[in-house]
Amino acid sequence: MSMSEATATLDGKIAMENAQPATDTVVRRHGDKSIWGIFITLCLISIIELYSASSREVASAGIYGPIIRHMAMLAAGVGIVWSLEKIHYKRFFGFAYIFAFISFMMMVYVMFFGDIINGARRSFTLCGISIQPSEFLKISAVLLIARVMTYSQKDKMRGVENRGLIITAFIVLLFGAILYPQGLTNTILLMGISGAMMLIGGTEMKKLLLIMVIYGALGAGAHYGKKYYKEHFAIGTEQIDRTNLRNSRMDAWAPFRAKYNDEITAENRQEMYSYMAQANGGIIGVFPGNSRETARLPLAFSDYIYAIIIEDLGFIGGIFLMSLYLCLLIRALQIARKCHRAFPVLLVMGMAIMVVLQALFHMAITTGAFPVSGQPLPLISKGGTSILITSIAFGAMLSVSRSALQNGTRQEVKNELNDLPEELRAENPVQLN
Repeated sequence: MSMSEATATLDGKIAMENAQPATDTVVRRHGDKSIWGIFITLCLISIIELYSASSREVASAGIYGPIIRHMAMLAAGVGIVWSLEKIHYKRFFGFAYIFAFISFMMMVYVMFFGDIINGARRSFTLCGISIQPSEFLKISAVLLIARVMTYSQKDKMRGVENRGLIITAFIVLLFGAILYPQGLTNTILLMGISGAMMLIGGTEMKKLLLIMVIYGALGAGAHYGKKYYKEHFAIGTEQIDRTNLRNSRMDAWAPFRAKYNDEITAENRQEMYSYMAQANGGIIGVFPGNSRETARLPLAFSDYIYAIIIEDLGFIGGIFLMSLYLCLLIRALQIARKCHRAFPVLLVMGMAIMVVLQALFHMAITTGAFPVSGQPLPLISKGGTSILITSIAFGAMLSVSRSALQNGTRQEVKNELNDLPEELRAENPVQLN
């Protein structure tokens, strides 16, 4: 064989090798290490701080009872994250409708037969475990919006079809209407998550503003309509009417007033003891186990655990925890920028926004920046449903980081496209390119 013939044969083999699908670069062995690190760090902080904040429960459940139950829920969460990480992100696309239907039916059930807690039907008990369907409904909204915005991308054009915007707005209004009786905070969270996802999905700003105006008008109409109906027809069960409670909380909300001048009453003792805990923490804190306010702060282990964290770890610890959640959002954004398809972008960003917004709401409520409302701190507060939903969100983000092609070659992009069904082939929205 001549030198020229040998060279030609070698070039042909190299060309054939380069033409083979590079599937190994599409599906990785593990998900993103940074997201795993944030998840594990939050779990460790949760174990330490929940034990520190559970002195009220220790008296009735023993020294180790509360923390053992919480660690069991966190272990279940780790199992969920690890299992979902192994699933290809396209499975979330097909599961969206089923998950949303189950969540919606649970919400309907709670409206009529749920347990009344603090004047509202929020949960029901299943096999001794308290289930809060509102948490399931929020993650259902993320899955549905990601699905609708994906198949509503304009072909070879920038933006989203009007049909997709209408369907998305209808989903949010429906979910918001059923969430509102349980709490205004969850409804506002839903609106924030949906607005961010629509913007990421390519919605024009003027259309998004119009949708938000419609949300506000319908919400105000429903509020005043309910007030008029109650005043003129005197129909309704006072036990589950939270209008007066919301109004009193709004009237008492004064973020710029010197709270140390206020008298502690039965109505404001939660926030007052919370402020005392934060003031006692100072810059570096009193260290876990030395909290002074955990024994008298109601719901120190759930709705006000951030106050105990600041008391234990100080201002520095509070800022570190906030930064941890913000790093999760930044990392999700970095992953989304590298993806080639729309659905993984919307899925990873929607889940990150849901977790981070809820964390910021909890911190704002605890520090007095927002009016008082019950909102758990994701993965930190005690609560089985919250841990379960947050774990699903982390699992979905890790699934995207593992199975979605990121910064692939032209051949790898083509291979991924051929492996996906038609409805998942929409390109990455222009906002993140």
